[in-house]
Amino acid sequence: MKYQIIPVTPFQQNCSLVWCDESMKAAVIDPGGDIDRILSEVKKLGVSLEKVFLTHGHIDHVGGAKLLSEQLSIPIIGPHKADTFWLDNLVEQSQHFGLKACEPFTSTQYLEDGDSVTIGNLTLQVLHCPGHTPGHVVFFCEKAKTAWVGDVLFHGSVGRTDFPQSNHDDLISSITKKLWPLGRDVEFIPGHGPISTFGSERDQNPFVADQLFG
Repeated sequence: MKYQIIPVTPFQQNCSLVWCDESMKAAVIDPGGDIDRILSEVKKLGVSLEKVFLTHGHIDHVGGAKLLSEQLSIPIIGPHKADTFWLDNLVEQSQHFGLKACEPFTSTQYLEDGDSVTIGNLTLQVLHCPGHTPGHVVFFCEKAKTAWVGDVLFHGSVGRTDFPQSNHDDLISSITKKLWPLGRDVEFIPGHGPISTFGSERDQNPFVADQLFG
């Protein structure tokens, strides 16, 4: 497995291009916008982009999904169906955040906890991790010990819970009961900011450190 982080939109969202180095088949996780930049990276790396994966329905993570899907005739997979209301109000989201207008869309496939998705010969596990949004999912590659956590967890922080249907207790539970058991040595790519490991966050993150939650 290989991946390339492609920061997109004024929010510098960590869009990720992930590919199987055996088949060179690829998926893009959270294409929030700037699809020309994403497609340029696809061409440069010589991979075949076949799927769009979404962690949740906020516009800075999904803003380019529909255009990529239509342009390349590829499916949009994720998030959990509980985030459909976010996908339905993308026009309002774009106006609120001052981003380019984005049309609502319906994902090709919504995901459930325990599902798996594939990229060539790679398999990623799906974990439903509500809190930041009710339908947030995380993608985990056990073989590579790498997780794409969207806006659930950050280096030194956690996701916001001041949005409609957000829930702080659910967020903390998702982190401590879904992510920590994956292993301290798991590297994670957050939706924004630098990568980290679960072990580092368990030791140092003031919101979810082990001394607070055991």
